[in-house]
Amino acid sequence: MNFTITKELEAELDELTAHYPQKRSASLMFLHAIQERFGCIPPEAIEWTARKLDLEPINIYELVTFYPMFRQEKEKVGRFQIKICRTLSCALGGSRQLREYFCKKLGLDASRPGPQTTPDGKYTVEFVECLASCGTAPVVMVNEDFYEGVSAKMADDILANCQ
Repeated sequence: MNFTITKELEAELDELTAHYPQKRSASLMFLHAIQERFGCIPPEAIEWTARKLDLEPINIYELVTFYPMFRQEKEKVGRFQIKICRTLSCALGGSRQLREYFCKKLGLDASRPGPQTTPDGKYTVEFVECLASCGTAPVVMVNEDFYEGVSAKMADDILANCQ
């Protein structure tokens, strides 16, 4: 991937930085803007962002690897990205069974780890780390929509609404 920051993007990011009392506070906004332009966060972007915000690359890398909305590689993802939380509360609330249910309904292999995309490119199902709603487990995000206490019936409704 050719990672080159345009003058326009750098100006946009400089403007973002001006809105925060400390440069590092703009980190997530930088990552969102970069991913929007490039479709992912390439390693060069992590290095560049760290330099720009006077941080160490590990400070940016830990954000990219923690938050489920960031992708490190440009990969084929479905139009509807179904992200199922797998951290402790959601695991205890049935997230593993919920992932299996989504996979079965969409013809995907529930035993295969990692993100899976349907052959038609409509859906991607994946486990993600904490979606920050432990008290309402299991939780699911579909693109930007958030669902709490998801049951099999709710999963069917979610899929029916993906049009």
